[in-house]
Amino acid sequence: MAKRGYHHGNLKQALVEAALHLIAEKGPQGFTMAEAAKLADVSAAAPYRHFSGREELIAELARQGFELFADLLEYAYRDGQPSPLAAFEAVGRAYLAFARKHPGHYVAMFESGISPNSERSLAAAAARANQVLVRAAHDLSQRLPAERRPPTDMFAAHISAFSHGIIELYARGAPGARGPFTPEDLLETGIGIYLRGLGFLAPDQ
Repeated sequence: MAKRGYHHGNLKQALVEAALHLIAEKGPQGFTMAEAAKLADVSAAAPYRHFSGREELIAELARQGFELFADLLEYAYRDGQPSPLAAFEAVGRAYLAFARKHPGHYVAMFESGISPNSERSLAAAAARANQVLVRAAHDLSQRLPAERRPPTDMFAAHISAFSHGIIELYARGAPGARGPFTPEDLLETGIGIYLRGLGFLAPDQ
Protein backbone atom coordinates (compact mmCIF):
# COMPACT_ATOMS: atom_id res chain seq x y z
CA MET A 1 0.00 0.00 0.00
CA ALA A 2 1.43 3.40 -0.97
CA LYS A 3 2.26 5.87 1.75
CA ARG A 4 -0.33 8.63 2.15
CA GLY A 5 2.36 11.30 2.34
CA TYR A 6 3.24 10.94 -1.30
CA HIS A 7 -0.30 11.82 -2.37
CA HIS A 8 -2.15 13.97 0.16
CA GLY A 9 -0.42 17.16 -0.97
CA ASN A 10 0.32 18.67 2.44
CA LEU A 11 3.11 16.57 3.84
CA LYS A 12 4.66 19.51 5.69
CA GLN A 13 1.54 20.22 7.73
CA ALA A 14 0.92 16.53 8.32
CA LEU A 15 4.37 16.34 9.93
CA VAL A 16 3.61 19.41 12.02
CA GLU A 17 0.41 17.80 13.30
CA ALA A 18 2.27 14.58 14.05
CA ALA A 19 4.94 16.50 15.95
CA LEU A 20 2.31 18.34 17.99
CA HIS A 21 0.88 15.01 19.06
CA LEU A 22 4.31 13.62 19.92
CA ILE A 23 5.35 16.69 21.88
CA ALA A 24 2.19 16.46 23.97
CA GLU A 25 2.94 12.78 24.63
CA LYS A 26 6.74 12.76 24.97
CA GLY A 27 8.02 16.32 25.13
CA PRO A 28 10.03 18.22 22.52
CA GLN A 29 13.13 16.06 22.88
CA GLY A 30 11.32 12.77 23.34
CA PHE A 31 10.54 11.86 19.74
CA THR A 32 12.43 11.22 16.54
CA MET A 33 11.84 12.27 12.95
CA ALA A 34 11.15 8.62 12.17
CA GLU A 35 8.34 8.61 14.73
CA ALA A 36 6.88 11.78 13.23
CA ALA A 37 7.04 10.18 9.78
CA LYS A 38 5.34 7.03 11.02
CA LEU A 39 2.54 8.98 12.66
CA ALA A 40 2.06 11.01 9.48
CA ASP A 41 1.99 7.72 7.54
CA VAL A 42 4.94 8.53 5.28
CA SER A 43 8.33 6.95 4.75
CA ALA A 44 11.17 7.71 7.14
CA ALA A 45 12.90 9.71 4.42
CA ALA A 46 9.89 11.83 3.47
CA PRO A 47 10.19 14.47 6.27
CA TYR A 48 13.57 15.55 4.98
CA ARG A 49 11.89 17.01 1.91
CA HIS A 50 10.75 19.85 4.18
CA PHE A 51 12.86 19.75 7.33
CA SER A 52 16.56 19.16 7.92
CA GLY A 53 15.81 17.52 11.25
CA ARG A 54 13.74 17.60 14.41
CA GLU A 55 14.93 21.06 15.44
CA GLU A 56 13.72 22.60 12.20
CA LEU A 57 10.39 20.80 12.52
CA ILE A 58 9.94 22.13 16.07
CA ALA A 59 10.90 25.60 14.87
CA GLU A 60 8.03 25.44 12.38
CA LEU A 61 5.68 24.43 15.19
CA ALA A 62 6.93 27.41 17.18
CA ARG A 63 6.46 29.76 14.23
CA GLN A 64 2.88 28.64 13.72
CA GLY A 65 2.33 28.89 17.47
CA PHE A 66 3.56 32.48 17.64
CA GLU A 67 1.25 33.40 14.76
CA LEU A 68 -1.72 31.91 16.63
CA PHE A 69 -0.53 33.54 19.85
CA ALA A 70 -0.26 36.96 18.21
CA ASP A 71 -3.76 36.59 16.76
CA LEU A 72 -5.15 35.77 20.20
CA LEU A 73 -3.30 38.61 21.92
CA GLU A 74 -4.44 41.10 19.28
CA TYR A 75 -8.03 39.96 19.71
CA ALA A 76 -7.73 40.25 23.49
CA TYR A 77 -6.22 43.72 23.24
CA ARG A 78 -8.76 45.16 20.77
CA ASP A 79 -7.09 48.58 20.51
CA GLY A 80 -7.11 49.23 24.22
CA GLN A 81 -10.88 49.08 24.65
CA PRO A 82 -12.77 49.57 26.88
CA SER A 83 -9.78 50.89 28.87
CA PRO A 84 -6.00 50.42 28.89
CA LEU A 85 -6.26 48.53 32.19
CA ALA A 86 -8.97 46.17 30.96
CA ALA A 87 -7.03 45.54 27.75
CA PHE A 88 -3.84 44.90 29.69
CA GLU A 89 -5.53 42.35 31.94
CA ALA A 90 -7.18 40.69 28.93
CA VAL A 91 -3.79 40.24 27.28
CA GLY A 92 -2.51 38.54 30.44
CA ARG A 93 -5.46 36.16 30.49
CA ALA A 94 -4.85 35.38 26.83
CA TYR A 95 -1.60 33.73 27.88
CA LEU A 96 -3.52 31.20 29.95
CA ALA A 97 -6.09 30.61 27.23
CA PHE A 98 -3.40 29.99 24.62
CA ALA A 99 -1.43 27.56 26.79
CA ARG A 100 -4.58 25.54 27.46
CA LYS A 101 -5.83 25.49 23.88
CA HIS A 102 -2.49 24.96 22.15
CA PRO A 103 -0.22 23.07 24.57
CA GLY A 104 1.94 21.54 21.85
CA HIS A 105 2.60 24.89 20.25
CA TYR A 106 3.25 26.46 23.65
CA VAL A 107 5.89 23.87 24.46
CA ALA A 108 7.54 24.31 21.06
CA MET A 109 7.60 28.09 21.53
CA PHE A 110 8.78 28.35 25.11
CA GLU A 111 10.08 25.01 26.37
CA SER A 112 11.87 23.34 23.48
CA GLY A 113 15.10 25.29 23.63
CA ILE A 114 14.53 26.67 20.11
CA SER A 115 15.59 30.31 19.94
CA PRO A 116 13.04 32.63 18.34
CA ASN A 117 15.97 34.15 16.47
CA SER A 118 17.00 30.86 14.88
CA GLU A 119 14.96 31.55 11.75
CA ARG A 120 13.72 34.79 10.17
CA SER A 121 10.02 33.97 9.92
CA LEU A 122 10.02 32.56 13.47
CA ALA A 123 11.66 35.73 14.77
CA ALA A 124 9.09 37.86 12.96
CA ALA A 125 6.17 35.89 14.41
CA ALA A 126 7.60 36.07 17.93
CA ALA A 127 8.19 39.81 17.57
CA ARG A 128 4.61 40.33 16.40
CA ALA A 129 3.25 38.62 19.51
CA ASN A 130 5.59 40.51 21.82
CA GLN A 131 4.63 43.80 20.23
CA VAL A 132 1.06 43.38 21.46
CA LEU A 133 2.36 43.05 25.02
CA VAL A 134 4.60 46.06 24.58
CA ARG A 135 1.74 48.13 23.15
CA ALA A 136 -0.55 47.18 26.04
CA ALA A 137 2.16 48.04 28.57
CA HIS A 138 2.90 51.35 26.82
CA ASP A 139 -0.74 52.42 26.73
CA LEU A 140 -1.25 51.60 30.38
CA SER A 141 1.99 53.29 31.44
CA GLN A 142 0.70 56.60 30.06
CA ARG A 143 -1.41 56.83 33.20
CA LEU A 144 1.76 57.56 35.18
CA PRO A 145 3.84 60.75 35.11
CA ALA A 146 6.75 60.39 32.69
CA GLU A 147 9.34 60.36 35.46
CA ARG A 148 7.63 57.40 37.16
CA ARG A 149 6.99 55.22 34.13
CA PRO A 150 8.93 51.95 34.01
CA PRO A 151 10.66 51.06 30.72
CA THR A 152 7.91 49.71 28.51
CA ASP A 153 9.85 46.63 27.39
CA MET A 154 10.65 45.75 31.01
CA PHE A 155 7.04 46.30 32.05
CA ALA A 156 5.86 43.92 29.31
CA ALA A 157 8.58 41.39 30.19
CA HIS A 158 7.49 41.33 33.85
CA ILE A 159 3.91 40.45 32.92
CA SER A 160 5.11 37.88 30.39
CA ALA A 161 7.31 36.22 33.01
CA PHE A 162 4.50 36.30 35.56
CA SER A 163 2.07 34.69 33.13
CA HIS A 164 4.58 32.01 32.17
CA GLY A 165 5.21 31.20 35.82
CA ILE A 166 1.54 30.70 36.56
CA ILE A 167 1.19 28.48 33.50
CA GLU A 168 4.13 26.33 34.55
CA LEU A 169 3.13 26.00 38.18
CA TYR A 170 -0.65 26.08 38.18
CA ALA A 171 -2.14 25.70 34.70
CA ARG A 172 -0.89 22.20 33.91
CA GLY A 173 -3.18 19.21 34.33
CA ALA A 174 -6.63 19.27 35.89
CA PRO A 175 -7.92 22.62 37.18
CA GLY A 176 -7.37 23.02 40.91
CA ALA A 177 -4.95 20.11 41.11
CA ARG A 178 -2.07 22.22 42.45
CA GLY A 179 -3.83 24.63 44.73
CA PRO A 180 -7.15 26.13 45.86
CA PHE A 181 -6.95 29.07 43.41
CA THR A 182 -7.56 29.10 39.69
CA PRO A 183 -4.77 30.31 37.40
CA GLU A 184 -7.03 33.19 36.37
CA ASP A 185 -7.47 34.27 40.00
CA LEU A 186 -3.74 34.07 40.60
CA LEU A 187 -3.03 36.10 37.50
CA GLU A 188 -5.61 38.77 38.28
CA THR A 189 -4.51 39.27 41.89
CA GLY A 190 -0.83 39.09 40.98
CA ILE A 191 -1.19 41.74 38.28
CA GLY A 192 -3.17 43.85 40.73
CA ILE A 193 -0.38 43.70 43.33
CA TYR A 194 2.22 44.52 40.68
CA LEU A 195 0.27 47.50 39.36
CA ARG A 196 -0.37 48.87 42.85
CA GLY A 197 3.33 48.66 43.55
CA LEU A 198 4.04 50.75 40.49
CA GLY A 199 1.34 53.25 41.39
CA PHE A 200 -1.07 52.37 38.57
CA LEU A 201 -3.83 51.42 41.01
CA ALA A 202 -4.95 52.88 44.30
CA PRO A 203 -4.59 50.53 47.32
CA ASP A 204 -8.34 49.85 47.43
CA GLN A 205 -8.70 48.99 43.73
